[in-house]
Amino acid sequence: MDPLKQKFQEKSSALAKKLKAMLKEHGGQKVDEVTLKQVFGGMRGVKSMVWETSQLDPIEGIRFRGYSIPELRELLPKAAGDKEPLPEGLFWLMLVGEIPTDEQVNWLCDQWKNRSNVPEHTFKVLDALPKDTHPMTQLSMAIVSMQTGSVFSGRYAEGMRKSEYWDATYEDTMNLIARLPRVAAYIYRRTYHNGDHINPDFSLDWAANFAHMLGTTDSPDFKSLMRLYLTIHADHEGGNASAHATHLVGSTLSDAYYALAGGMNALAGPLHGLANQEVIKWIFKMVDALGTTKPTREQIADYVKSTLASGRVIPGYGHAVLRQPDPRFTAQKRFAEEYIKDSDIVNVVWKIFDVVPPILQSLGKVKNPWPNVDSHSGALLVYYGMKEYSYYTVLFGVSRALGVLSALCWSRALGMPLERPKSVTSEWVTEWLEKEAGVES
Repeated sequence: MDPLKQKFQEKSSALAKKLKAMLKEHGGQKVDEVTLKQVFGGMRGVKSMVWETSQLDPIEGIRFRGYSIPELRELLPKAAGDKEPLPEGLFWLMLVGEIPTDEQVNWLCDQWKNRSNVPEHTFKVLDALPKDTHPMTQLSMAIVSMQTGSVFSGRYAEGMRKSEYWDATYEDTMNLIARLPRVAAYIYRRTYHNGDHINPDFSLDWAANFAHMLGTTDSPDFKSLMRLYLTIHADHEGGNASAHATHLVGSTLSDAYYALAGGMNALAGPLHGLANQEVIKWIFKMVDALGTTKPTREQIADYVKSTLASGRVIPGYGHAVLRQPDPRFTAQKRFAEEYIKDSDIVNVVWKIFDVVPPILQSLGKVKNPWPNVDSHSGALLVYYGMKEYSYYTVLFGVSRALGVLSALCWSRALGMPLERPKSVTSEWVTEWLEKEAGVES
């Protein structure tokens, strides 16, 4: 058994026993109360699932196994000469709750290189699609096409014991994560560069190799950006749509390929991951309308107000949970301050950061007027030559796979059941309210 799998088995077995005993003693204890507004409001804020890999605080932001993004940048192993954390290290941390050593991260990096061979039929599936097919459609179809090699599905058909579900899921997770950069880069090159593909460089780490295969620039800074990007987008607790969709599909005992495809389809929604392309699209429209890539704060403020007056939102601002600037935004801003000195678009993003929150606060009804992760990522990608914003969500998806698949391993190890909330009709709600009113009177 490989060292990461063995460590995961030890940790998950111990926690499963602890949770079983806890539920036996306290299973009937009330955790939360659901309001009618939450029933109709997408279950917002209802505590109804366990997600081991990360937790989101409205003020402090995301913590991966208790560690903030600045702490991860300091503590996680890095490539030689680089300041940004390696995503391999974050995956190790999310899976077993320990900051890995350089040696452990190098082992994992080698594992993903050895598992990265993409089935030939997956490339054929992609090549059969029109080139103008949205990149997220291509990613979803590519992931499902690789399901033919699912370890979990094969072993389940042979009569695998329930106690082994986590093991097969771990194998699928490792294989799938290893292949994603190759698949995602293939989608980018066939869609925007006439199928001029770039072979992987196995001397590079997982994120740097992805940057290499994208081929937008040879800059080592872009490899650093990919390491940072793929780390900070990896997980955002379990309630967000892509994480929850992966968990829901996985709870049916669909394998990791089906589950991740479900999560990616959720990520492709404009209210979720697709928002990152909407931000840069809005910025491009603004500078085009203003006739300058160096607008003043006053010009930006006028454009923001006209956007709001037309009934539209400012993309990249606001979050369902956060009530402070997103730490992921701050991490990207810090990267830009260190590596990028002369980008008009980056400077526009910073001016928007100065202008938008006060305007939204003045409306008196916006709970979170601060920037989220999407508000900065597009400007960085444009600087390094990736102007095709319809592809941005694919990058998000490659990163998010790290979190949702490590969480899927935990769901299998802890024996999480089929998710099946109870639904009611609006007629039931009306009758219930009438009964409650009768009781009160």
